[in-house]
Amino acid sequence: MTGPAAAVRPLRLGQLEAPSPVVLAPMAGVTNRPFRELCRSFGPGLFVSEMITARALVEGRAATLRMVGFGPGEVPRSLQLHGTDPGTVASAVGLVVAQDLADHVDLNFGCPVPKVTRKGGGAAFPWKLGRFREVVGRAVEASGGAVPVTVKLRLGLDAAHLTCIDAALAAEGVGAAAVTLHARTAAQLYSGRAEWNAIGHLKSLVKTIPVLGNGDVFSGDDAVALMTQTGCDGVVVGRGCQGRPWLFADIAAALAGRPQRVRPSLGWVCGVVRRHAQALVEYLGDEGAGLRELRGHMSFYLRGYPVGGAARAAAHAIGSLSDLERLFDLLDLDAPYPGDAAEGPRGRRGSERPPVLPEGWLDSRD
Repeated sequence: MTGPAAAVRPLRLGQLEAPSPVVLAPMAGVTNRPFRELCRSFGPGLFVSEMITARALVEGRAATLRMVGFGPGEVPRSLQLHGTDPGTVASAVGLVVAQDLADHVDLNFGCPVPKVTRKGGGAAFPWKLGRFREVVGRAVEASGGAVPVTVKLRLGLDAAHLTCIDAALAAEGVGAAAVTLHARTAAQLYSGRAEWNAIGHLKSLVKTIPVLGNGDVFSGDDAVALMTQTGCDGVVVGRGCQGRPWLFADIAAALAGRPQRVRPSLGWVCGVVRRHAQALVEYLGDEGAGLRELRGHMSFYLRGYPVGGAARAAAHAIGSLSDLERLFDLLDLDAPYPGDAAEGPRGRRGSERPPVLPEGWLDSRD
């Protein structure tokens, strides 16, 4: 790659061509349809659903069926599945194809959350390499080539139990359309720095399918740096866009070599919050539920701005659209973009700790 402009190319996943090499990472409780559509309004990319449990989809649970619903403007439609049983995952992928639920399926083997890993799922699962290969292979077979199946990984369980290279090569071997590497171990959660050099190393080994990089992309310049340093085929953005859906506009400009960046006043941010709130109310069909959902986003939206303690407390107590407007009345809408105070990592980063695994999980890779 010779510079930022060289990174501007579509992302090809099997027969599917996404308009940009930028992907919104699935985030539980965050990347529902209103948030995906809001992010999409700022820049092109592939915008993935919240993580869907394969068994819940096969069983037709109502809450899961709501989560797999895409809006008319969501093209292409990307759905992430989680599961460890080959038959169940294959059935879920077959259902996606038969009912035309999505244009792309991503399999999550990167989640580090203890409630997932303690059952052998998420980032724990690639340790059982044969079973991992079977799950991915059955999913690809069930897709019948109608939708690409991709895989998301972490480096491994911890520094002593790395799995990403074996898993990525296995996924490539059974027909996965791409692999994404979040360059941290499960033990790291979101602490420390993502090891971008590991993404570059994996890219040098995986020869026939795209490798996407994930971790510590908080700005357009970060996206350019990740692709330039590693040679990866795309960037996956997670926590960096929380409270900043316009990050996708910054990344699009940076990849194209343009200097423009979104540096919003507080009033402009409030306009985005209003759009988000109205979309949540429409999506959930209940004003109170929509505003309660919005509460989880408010600290990210207001980060760095001179808001004050009372207004921040009010932001976490909003229960209606009128409450939201009263909150805006408390704010200095002319307050300019605060610079570095609004940038960087979002949410809890935690500290490194041993991953929670099933008893005896590390005794064998079989």
